[in-house]
Amino acid sequence: MKGTAHVDGAADVIVVGAGLAGPVATAELISRGKRVILLDQENEANLGGQAFWSFGGLFFVDSPEQRRLGIKDSYDLALQDWMGTAGFDRDEDAWPRRWAQAYVEFAAGEKRSWLRERGLKIFPLVGWAERGGYGATGHGNSVPRFHITWGTGPALVEIFARTVRQGIEQGLVTMAHRHRVDDIVVTDGRATGVRGVVLEPSSAARGVASSRETRGEFEMEAGAVIVTSGGIGANWELVKQNWPARLGSPPKHMLTGVPAHVDGRMLEISRNAGASVINPDRMWHYTEGITNYESIWPNHGIRILPGPSSLWLDATGKQLPAPLFPGFDTLGTLEHIVRTGYDYSWFVLDQKIIEKEFGLSGQEQNPDLTGRSVRKLLERVRSGAPGPVEAFKRRGEDFVVADSVDELVAGMNKIGEVQLETSAIETLLTARDREMDNDFSKDLSVSVIHAARKYKGDRVARIAAPHSMLDPNSGPLIAVKLHLLTRKSLGGLQTDLDSRVLRPDGTPFEGLFAAGEVAGFGGGGVHGYRSLEGTFLGGCIFSGRAAGRAAAR
Repeated sequence: MKGTAHVDGAADVIVVGAGLAGPVATAELISRGKRVILLDQENEANLGGQAFWSFGGLFFVDSPEQRRLGIKDSYDLALQDWMGTAGFDRDEDAWPRRWAQAYVEFAAGEKRSWLRERGLKIFPLVGWAERGGYGATGHGNSVPRFHITWGTGPALVEIFARTVRQGIEQGLVTMAHRHRVDDIVVTDGRATGVRGVVLEPSSAARGVASSRETRGEFEMEAGAVIVTSGGIGANWELVKQNWPARLGSPPKHMLTGVPAHVDGRMLEISRNAGASVINPDRMWHYTEGITNYESIWPNHGIRILPGPSSLWLDATGKQLPAPLFPGFDTLGTLEHIVRTGYDYSWFVLDQKIIEKEFGLSGQEQNPDLTGRSVRKLLERVRSGAPGPVEAFKRRGEDFVVADSVDELVAGMNKIGEVQLETSAIETLLTARDREMDNDFSKDLSVSVIHAARKYKGDRVARIAAPHSMLDPNSGPLIAVKLHLLTRKSLGGLQTDLDSRVLRPDGTPFEGLFAAGEVAGFGGGGVHGYRSLEGTFLGGCIFSGRAAGRAAAR
């Protein structure tokens, strides 16, 4: 090495990125006695990266948790859902297809036991995300599959961070924080190391944007390099550059759902070295973003995890068409909203709905689950919204709380671009309330509420009982301005099932591996065009495990 960088000893493998996939790969390497240098451009406080901030959702198939709730799931049903959701239609989808089949096999097989052996605990209720609504072979989960880690993202990260720390104590792992890779070193067609700059030391708290001032250069050698650097979600220029035409024009405004260090730099760096990048126009952004009143990173947005009861309106006050209900089709809703010509939409709801149906994504917004506190968890079933939700209701700039429709619409007009008519909103609410008088309805948004409550998990903890929103006993009325929120890259470095990076001609790039979001969570796009949710963390784990095992051979 040169400059001011000092990493002692030779390495068998260099891992670039200390989020989730990187530590998983590192854990596999050290279990096989390999020496690893784990690099990251951020400081020690950011170990676990984006995964640390997550809700800890994991996709399992035919799990004991599902069976206890009466859910009948199977590998065949899950694969049907995955393929219907992915919509693979390109020649370059050959490896993503294989990854999809392998991942569903993993989720239906050893994934749960493998993680439990390492300390994973799972919350007993199973969530139902991305419900679809397009027929048996279309997009969406046919059954609930969203399993929440007991302890959320931090607990999941800790499983592998603990192993990394043990590797450091054993002398098998060297951590190189504040090392930013600028080039992959290629010798005779093989990846043999990395070079880049050492950033100035930073004491910034986790997630806070850090300095990019440099203090020297470095170059490191190893037998192999594993790239686990994450996606593009905080790089608005890359998001716009790769924005797919099928989703309309790029929005003018989006909140940022990931820390600033999720910059996508390693994609172009890997491409310049000779790697194949595929499906860059496939991405995953949310439509239910709210401005964080206590921002950690720039333009920080939080996603609402909604139940189906809120009335969803576009910026002009028109109800979104079926099946674009809350929690049913993220990208279908994104496309619809963008094509309205506005960057936002509205939830209209009441106190009863917000108390039961508003979850907030992220570990910091779920202190009961993150802190593994049964006492705090029981508070969710009492009257009143969960503490973090109530805080947003009181302090969030996107929330309007009112005792009448007149007052509600006046508040919406203060923060929206389009001036809405009170009479039009009242007509929608009145018509919806009339549909609540029976256990059946011509309004599909009402029908799905009744249908969903047949599932015990939804009835107990997720979906409010059907009721009139204009009934004063249900109030106050609430409107939430929903922003578009950046999140995930669904394309990335093309890999085979051993996480070996491929060249544009389809041959393996010797010595170079990739895992996690930078590899489209496996293969260069295991999700295809859409995700079933709960599959991002699992994709980091599955592809990181494959990369570590293959690089150790």
